[in-house]
Amino acid sequence: MDLPVMPPVSPMLAKPAAKIPAGMHYEAKWDGFRAIVFRDGAELEIGSRTGKPLTRYFPELEEGLRAALPERCVVDGEIVIARGGRLDFDALLERIHPADSRVRTLAERTPASFVAFDLLALGSDSLLDTPLAERRTALTDALRHTHRPVFIAPATRDIDLARQWYERYEGAGLDGVVAKPLDLAYRPGERVMVKIKHERTADCVVAGVRRHKSGEGVGSLLLGLYDTTGRLQHVGVCASFTARRRAELMTELAPLLMDSAEGHPWADWADGAAHEHARMPGAPSRWTGSKDLSWLPLRPERVCEVRYDHMQGDRFRHTAHFLRWRPDRDPADCGYAQLEEPVGYALDDILTPHHPH
Repeated sequence: MDLPVMPPVSPMLAKPAAKIPAGMHYEAKWDGFRAIVFRDGAELEIGSRTGKPLTRYFPELEEGLRAALPERCVVDGEIVIARGGRLDFDALLERIHPADSRVRTLAERTPASFVAFDLLALGSDSLLDTPLAERRTALTDALRHTHRPVFIAPATRDIDLARQWYERYEGAGLDGVVAKPLDLAYRPGERVMVKIKHERTADCVVAGVRRHKSGEGVGSLLLGLYDTTGRLQHVGVCASFTARRRAELMTELAPLLMDSAEGHPWADWADGAAHEHARMPGAPSRWTGSKDLSWLPLRPERVCEVRYDHMQGDRFRHTAHFLRWRPDRDPADCGYAQLEEPVGYALDDILTPHHPH
């Protein structure tokens, strides 16, 4: 493979916002696996968000991509599976399976599609420095004869239409709107787009567990996010699993259990002074003054997506809700930058009556 933009490429990312900004390019936010497709004639590679190949997990896409894409190109998009008239993320997770026979069976049963929304290279030309508006035109020209299972993501510059998409598309499993500046160059790995989602979610590192009070299975997952210094901070827990799910989780996480906390990011939790500089489990309770010793350290290698209501300082205010595993996410990318920053108010301004002049 010899392309002007070579794999691996970290896709351009989005930062959250509370409302749709004006004067931008708008697309629906797809609930799937982010993927960058590299094609050089007969050679084709589907790269994941973390740079690892996804090609073997979606064999049904290879033929469709070769038929739809130009001979030499690099295309950014999303792999999705629709089931029952809406997007089905669980069906995508089922594909990450070591057995090729199982993958091929699922490819026939629940075939995937690729939704293209950006063009990074065409022929011998890199488009990374080309403004988005021009890349979009090049994408629609290059893929004008495309057909299932490859699609071009609908886009608009009409903010009223974008607001309609935000309200209407949720029923189809899409989870918001993405807004992109029209003059934006493609900046791999940077959060320079804007996403407006229907709920606050975060991708967190699962770095430990607490056993359920019954003694059976997982009571809660201990969640971490990396701060700007590269330190994994404990940000809260997700819990409220059924008895069956508690047992399943313990089985799933057993290979990651560590014999001791030595070498773990929270290894110094027993040192009271350490809690003054970092968030970690086992911190002294504000009610009892004692430490909770019941957590079990895990190698911080798995990522889950959780729903949360809001932050208090640098951690979740309440227990988060487990949504799903994210095998397509790199734990090292799970940082605070992904979190929505609420509008800030000065408490004095809220509590002080305002009198008309």
